[in-house]
Amino acid sequence: MIITTSDKVEGKTITKTMGWVKGSTIRARHVGRDIVAGLRGMVGGEITEYTKMMAEAREQAIQRMTEEAEQKGANAVISMRFTTSMIMSNAAEVLVYGTAVVLE
Repeated sequence: MIITTSDKVEGKTITKTMGWVKGSTIRARHVGRDIVAGLRGMVGGEITEYTKMMAEAREQAIQRMTEEAEQKGANAVISMRFTTSMIMSNAAEVLVYGTAVVLE
């Protein structure tokens, strides 16, 4: 499955547009991670626990979008975008979406 943020794939022709596809996941913070993050926040630097959690959330959302595109018969997703929204004080949704297409 080709996934790109552009609206075309160099050297390929879009033969069919299958429509909008998306994948999402909602992740909640973990108390243990919050304690470590709070300590890191005092001294500065990257909060690797949250970086890892969000990377895993993005990968899961992409996997779900890819599965939806495959079910529609697509072999690529173009114009892919991410968005994140806060669901409640300790949970966030990661949404990935794009246009499923068939490339030749």
